[in-house]
Amino acid sequence: MPSLMRQFVRVAAAGTLAVVFMIPQDALAQSHVVSLAELQNATVASTTARQKNVETLREFVSSPTAEKALKSAHLDAQQVRNAVSRLSDQELAQLASRASKTQADFAAGTLSDRDLIIILVAIAALILIIVAVR
Repeated sequence: MPSLMRQFVRVAAAGTLAVVFMIPQDALAQSHVVSLAELQNATVASTTARQKNVETLREFVSSPTAEKALKSAHLDAQQVRNAVSRLSDQELAQLASRASKTQADFAAGTLSDRDLIIILVAIAALILIIVAVR
């Protein structure tokens, strides 16, 4: 009886191994949910958006009005420009959006110089605080 059981176990193990090795490995591999081209396009788009946001904030802080406002608030404009690159993508996008809206409002005449200076100093302080907290 024990030899019959051993023989059955051997045959079952051999059959299982034969089936496992006969199945092509490609059939077991999962297909990728996102293609490599889509990942590459998303990476390029993210990098481009980040660069655009960095430039928007740096231009905003580099304007003559901004430099004057930062100097009057005892903030170093160069330090603010350097801190911009250390922001996360989300923080950068939010601040760039605010800076663009502020510039558009100022150009349209809905903001005075004083309002622009207050907003600029607030954005610069926010950038420095975010970077300092990290």
